[in-house]
Amino acid sequence: MKILGIGVDIIKNDRIKTLIKKKSFVIRTFGKNEIKSSKKNINKVNYFAKRFAAKESFVKSLGTGFRDNLNLKDIEILNNSLGKPYFAITKKIDNFINKKFKVDKYNLLLSISDEKDYSIAFTILQTK
Repeated sequence: MKILGIGVDIIKNDRIKTLIKKKSFVIRTFGKNEIKSSKKNINKVNYFAKRFAAKESFVKSLGTGFRDNLNLKDIEILNNSLGKPYFAITKKIDNFINKKFKVDKYNLLLSISDEKDYSIAFTILQTK
């Protein structure tokens, strides 16, 4: 396995607290599954802050940022049955990674965490 990219992002939760008051921000930034899952979560600020940081860490692992028609909403962070977060790989994401790195098989590893004031995410993109 070869590491193709890593990314990390940290965000002050108060920044997201202000932004998620605007429904348009939530709809523009988060996918349907993320929004649906947020309804089960008591601490919505930290829930959305961790996902925002994960989206930023993802594009940093690509080394591109948000460009070439890749948007925040295109990247969804879900949780498996044990609560482990993961990136939902869409055809758009898959094509983007395949084109940029010339690989067919890859792993995206994600770790997210939060405290009262901050949320952080770390992403590793590696070949299989």
